[in-house]
Amino acid sequence: MRLLPLDAPTDGVIALAGATLEYRWLPPAHRPDAPPVVMLHEGLGCIAIWRDLPEQIRDATGCGVLVYSREGYGNSSPVTLPRPLDYHTREAETFLIPLLDTFGLGRVHLFGHSDGGTIALIAAARFPDRIAGAITLAAHVFNEEESLTGIRAAQEAFLDGDFRTRLKRLHGDNVDGAFWGWCRTWQEPGFRTWDITPLLPAIRCPLLVIQGEGDDYGTLKQVEAIVAGVSGPVEPLVLPNCGHSPHRDQPGAVLAGVLRVVEGDIGER
Repeated sequence: MRLLPLDAPTDGVIALAGATLEYRWLPPAHRPDAPPVVMLHEGLGCIAIWRDLPEQIRDATGCGVLVYSREGYGNSSPVTLPRPLDYHTREAETFLIPLLDTFGLGRVHLFGHSDGGTIALIAAARFPDRIAGAITLAAHVFNEEESLTGIRAAQEAFLDGDFRTRLKRLHGDNVDGAFWGWCRTWQEPGFRTWDITPLLPAIRCPLLVIQGEGDDYGTLKQVEAIVAGVSGPVEPLVLPNCGHSPHRDQPGAVLAGVLRVVEGDIGER
């Protein structure tokens, strides 16, 4: 059953897997038959953090765009802490694919930032028939010390700076659950060995792997591992003068990359 109207923007909420998720749907601009783009936010993100990027992607590609806030973020329902150490995999299996089913969406393109990029990779590996292509920005496939250094800096800013106040504008009453669910999970001793690289060979869809040279949450070893590990067409895009959020630091390059994936312009290996 399709819940999304094809020809009108829609903002709403949907009950799924015991949670209530906020979502936004932007109808196709001129490619109604193309797989839509589904946007997966970072570990501290939500719909609001994307600002007008969904509209920019819709206008650049012509495709429909679906964006939603995961459980515990934005205006979605709160999450019970602690998050499990395999929360990326659970997000792909328990929420992302059932969400597509509920909305009557078959094959889609995934656009994922940071945690969202990791979820996109897992979905592409576990559900290859559903993923037409993927764009990851600053995705992680294993934990590394540079990631933990960035997270510890964020924790200090949350406790002693204005970071919590800024996040509260995005998440409201979800602010503490959103932050600590991300921050504490990554610092759990059992998460030090977290590694999804064994899943990568199952990824066969076209894939663009974007990361900034100045990313303070991960090194280019993440990009190298993804490019070396997947089986399908893949290209790295390492951007200069760019930190952990390429879509904000280098929006033109990111939008051009999204268009290349949608048009099938990622070269065969």
